[in-house]
Amino acid sequence: MAIKVEESKFVWKNGTFLTWNEAKTHIITHSLHYGSGIFEGIRFYETEEGTVIFRAKEHFERFLRSGKKIHLEIPYTQEDFTKIAVELVKKNQVAQGYMRPIAYFGEGYMGLDPTSADTDIALALWPWKAYLSESKTLRAHVSSIRRLTPQQTDMHVKLTGHYFNSILASQEARGLGYNEAILLDQNGNVAEGPGENIFIVKNNVLITPAENFILPGITRDSILEIARDEKIKIEERTITVEELYEADEAFFTGTAAEVSLISEIDGHMMKNQDLPLSTKLKKLYEDAARGKTPKYEKWLTRVIQ
Repeated sequence: MAIKVEESKFVWKNGTFLTWNEAKTHIITHSLHYGSGIFEGIRFYETEEGTVIFRAKEHFERFLRSGKKIHLEIPYTQEDFTKIAVELVKKNQVAQGYMRPIAYFGEGYMGLDPTSADTDIALALWPWKAYLSESKTLRAHVSSIRRLTPQQTDMHVKLTGHYFNSILASQEARGLGYNEAILLDQNGNVAEGPGENIFIVKNNVLITPAENFILPGITRDSILEIARDEKIKIEERTITVEELYEADEAFFTGTAAEVSLISEIDGHMMKNQDLPLSTKLKKLYEDAARGKTPKYEKWLTRVIQ
């Protein structure tokens, strides 16, 4: 689902804060043509003590790892980006929303080797609420589009070009009347959503695909840590389509999606429609992200106005 972005006041680009309308990219920009950029999505939340940015450190660390993987020269550290993110929230005076760091090979060069092109780096933010649906639960569809494989690309890099695979799966699912897609891996087992990781619950065990064929998400990692702290049994392993259809519960995780509960997959209703364990984890995650749980203060970067 494409959601119209509400303009904010400022965008940070290549070391400078620009107005929203000043932040332009030329049509002859390498990554626009070849999908060779990297990006992150970061949520920030309004709390009683002010705004907090959720897991900025981990997001910017992955951003830098992704850049190194495709030989993008990024002359900033994780600490630099975190400071820029805090300043961007302050300057825009947006208390809660979504932040998009992006880096890409810049203008003036064509051809599949981008090494001569300069790197453009930007951070933008905007207010954003529900991503997948305003509904309490989602209807999901197992897509005919297969996930990219480790033999084709690095699954742990958040590369812009990877997401055409996701677009195809999302379009298929929404064309059939579902809220979101589920992609299978090269072996026909469950991989992830187009922009989310997936969990199922069976007999009070929390199960999620291992990291082989997925982008191991930061929200996924948060849920796994919360579940361990709650003494919930966890299995990271192969999930078959049959297990997916027979699950007691299921949910997606992602920065944009947060924790999104699934009630139905291809007409197969979750066995426990109350989704008790999923709902519990969703609440624990929301409390952690919004600064309500001292144990997870380590995940928060506080914006002091």
